[in-house]
Amino acid sequence: MSETQIPPGPARVRRGGGRFAGFAQVHGAGVDPAELDVAAGLIQLTGLIQGLYAGISERHDLTPVQAKLLCVLLDGPKGMAELAQCFGVEKAALTGLMDRAEKRGLAERSPVPGDRRAVRVTLTDPGRRAAIAFHAEVGEALNELIGHLSDADREHFRAVMAGIITRCRTSPSSS
Repeated sequence: MSETQIPPGPARVRRGGGRFAGFAQVHGAGVDPAELDVAAGLIQLTGLIQGLYAGISERHDLTPVQAKLLCVLLDGPKGMAELAQCFGVEKAALTGLMDRAEKRGLAERSPVPGDRRAVRVTLTDPGRRAAIAFHAEVGEALNELIGHLSDADREHFRAVMAGIITRCRTSPSSS
């Protein structure tokens, strides 16, 4: 399954206006909270967020993977091995992505002094501007997605989400 597809099952495009119009949602637009189990809800939320991310990537003339690369590099230069680990691929698989990013002038590779086999990847100025603009639009869209939540519900959602992420990142089975 590609990163922008929703899992198989009945799917329908939500009709109407707003930023989220046109994104596929499993089981249609209306969701009865009493009938939604956590797994189905997470799958629907994942599909919605992936669709949002893909749409914003497209508006910025990026693929979702290119957008992720730029956002990862916003934190500073990374080695190819570190990027490969971040993307869950072998270093060799990252070469094509980097070739395309360099060709577009978004990122560049340079040797690491003192280690002739290591390569460091950095954003170019156009790549940094693209990453900042993309990141800002995604942040705005995600904030809009949860904008209806009360401050207390938003904080509860944030805390639960942070706990899940922390547990997954520190669990031996998450590697």
